[in-house]
Amino acid sequence: MVWLGFYQRASQRLQSRVDSPAQFFYEIADCLFEPAMKSAILMSNNSPTPVATLIIVDDHPLFRGAMRQALSGGLDAGMAGIGPVNILEAGNFSQLQSQLLENPDIDLVLLDLTMPGVSGFSGLLALRAEYAAMPVVIVSANDDPATIQRALDLGASGFVPKSAGIETIREAISSVLRGDVWKPEDVDLAAEGDAEIAELISKLSTLTPQQTRVLSMISQGLLNKQIAYELSVSEATVKAHVSAVLQKLNVDSRTQAVIQLSKLGAGAITPNSIV
Repeated sequence: MVWLGFYQRASQRLQSRVDSPAQFFYEIADCLFEPAMKSAILMSNNSPTPVATLIIVDDHPLFRGAMRQALSGGLDAGMAGIGPVNILEAGNFSQLQSQLLENPDIDLVLLDLTMPGVSGFSGLLALRAEYAAMPVVIVSANDDPATIQRALDLGASGFVPKSAGIETIREAISSVLRGDVWKPEDVDLAAEGDAEIAELISKLSTLTPQQTRVLSMISQGLLNKQIAYELSVSEATVKAHVSAVLQKLNVDSRTQAVIQLSKLGAGAITPNSIV
């Protein structure tokens, strides 16, 4: 009897002229749901266009889900003044690269330092080389002052500890989307105290974007042939880039280059990661 009543009401309503899909949806909703529920459905159907697209890059699905829920609920409600956002996810660096190719309008990357496909700061270096204008915020459990400072020195637009509260995360993302650099207020960041690390960061800053990509791929264990395929260049070109990287880092081998990179910390790379 319930379905018969619904059918009769729907038939009567739809016999009149329906001018748009939205009106059709309204008539069906009016027959199926109580007014309060209908209003909620219609509001979601007419939700504002997202003002920014973010991608959460972390290999833990539960953490990605928690971040998505926190950002969707808070920012969609107009908190921090930036309005609704579109949120994408990637479980490893390869998925991130695919998402960036498919979605060139991504406004912000939330990047973990340790996950499949990256070690230490190699992911950050690769992103800064490939997408120099795109802000990257590090979201990591490795939140000691030295790691935070090095992330910012290497081009991150912000650093958010994984232990941070929801409001802090929203504040950080809003700040970066406005063009600022965000760091935790309760962390004392001084200039790099390790002279060797400061010199290494200075050397890394002299690498060209393509050389930085090559160094990142070396740190992931890729051979010259694999790097050439990924970059769509010849092996001879890759060898030239590798030679330039070794010269700028003042090392004699790929192994030594990776060891130098591992000194930056935050999920250090070991020689065993090199094929």
